[in-house]
Amino acid sequence: MAGNRRYPQELRERAVALVLQYEREQGEARGAMARVARDLGVHKEALRHWVKQAKAARAGSGEAVPTPVPESAEAKDARIRELEARNRELERANQILKAASAFFAREMDPPPPKW
Repeated sequence: MAGNRRYPQELRERAVALVLQYEREQGEARGAMARVARDLGVHKEALRHWVKQAKAARAGSGEAVPTPVPESAEAKDARIRELEARNRELERANQILKAASAFFAREMDPPPPKW
């Protein structure tokens, strides 16, 4: 089934673990699923299905649902550097797009005729 492989297994496990963590901390009716789905960029209904499967597996077989592994300080630093570089790249792209839109706006709006 190709539809089941739209999201990587690692992302699924992490998403389920985050939902379960939020539910433990804040209660089930606090929008944990919607928040995690939005933050991770997954469809809300797909996440709801994964969580339902994980809860059934845990209840039926005594199997523990994976919990997020805390990152080491070096991994966090590397991730921060990666995100800062990505942010700089996106800011440069925004500057280019702003300049291009200003250029094309001038081209599309010729000066008024002189009387």
